[in-house]
Amino acid sequence: MPTVMRMRWSGLTPDQYEEARQIVNWEGDTPNGARFHIAWFEGNDLRVVDLWDSPEDFQAFVNDRLNPGVQQVGIEGEPEVEMSDAHAVFAPAYEGSAA
Repeated sequence: MPTVMRMRWSGLTPDQYEEARQIVNWEGDTPNGARFHIAWFEGNDLRVVDLWDSPEDFQAFVNDRLNPGVQQVGIEGEPEVEMSDAHAVFAPAYEGSAA
């Protein structure tokens, strides 16, 4: 069953996100089980919603790729993360990137 991941990371800046994005390269080398990613900033917080094939796929990505990239950028603190089973998924013909 697909898994929805919701993240809130207080104090993370757009520049830090972009630097981690380049280092981890999740768009060029898609992690196993990753299906959808959307990120935005609200006040001083990074917000993320992802769709993954399983919680295990997300955790493997965090352990193997995201955490090392975050450390390389020098990002401090830990995000708040919530996981839920998806009930329905609909993303008709979405293509492109806001960045």
